[in-house]
Amino acid sequence: MKILFFGDVVGKISRLALARILPQLKKEYPADIVLANVENLAHGKGVTAKTLKELKDIGINGFTSGNHVWKKEKALEAAEQSNTILITPANDPRTPKGSGYKMVEIGSNKLFVINLLGRVFIKEEDLNCPFKEVERILASDLSQKASAILVDIHAEATSEKMAMGWFLDGRVSAIIGTHTHIPTADYRLLPQGSAYVTDVGMVGPVDSVLGVNKETIIKKFLTEAPIIFDIPQQGEVEVNAVYLEVDEKSKLATKIEKINKRVII
Repeated sequence: MKILFFGDVVGKISRLALARILPQLKKEYPADIVLANVENLAHGKGVTAKTLKELKDIGINGFTSGNHVWKKEKALEAAEQSNTILITPANDPRTPKGSGYKMVEIGSNKLFVINLLGRVFIKEEDLNCPFKEVERILASDLSQKASAILVDIHAEATSEKMAMGWFLDGRVSAIIGTHTHIPTADYRLLPQGSAYVTDVGMVGPVDSVLGVNKETIIKKFLTEAPIIFDIPQQGEVEVNAVYLEVDEKSKLATKIEKINKRVII
């Protein structure tokens, strides 16, 4: 199975960049299933039915998320209205049972996707332990029916993501870190056969601070005052993604490759 996974997609400029570059990337990386993290999809925080459908229509098959996914429309209602597969963090109490993991089926390909939220430096209340939560999920009948298993660990701390990678090595196909928007350089196959990267990065404006207008964020640091996020509407967009190949008999990865492209919008 061949999988293409895009890092956190930030706002309209990044949706436009994905629409422009995805046909080219599919030629270079002929993926069976395409995924993206969308917690920042609708102007930097949250999702809407319209923005989810926009990405579905360009060929993205399923979506993971994080703690910001709840910021606009009710996330799962937006997914239902747009007829899309949206997975919200399984260990977040706002996620209903069964919505923190989903089987993404395209043709004969069955990819089981699990979304987890880290707890270190994350300012959310009552999060369950992501390690215990993923153990419970992997024991489910649904995970046993998959041809491959991908875990999106959405977390601030590199240590927490790396610990999750070692914890799951050999039990899932890939552990992909998201949330910090800065791609790390540790793409690798772990000793027991799972693909791993601490953070895949973002799809977002190059001249920004994590996708947000740089002047806005500089002002926030200088004044310590609350600000409204402002996403650039044009310019160069960085497209960060990971390409995976998985042996469906063993459910272990045989390849992980970093993708970094630039698109002018």
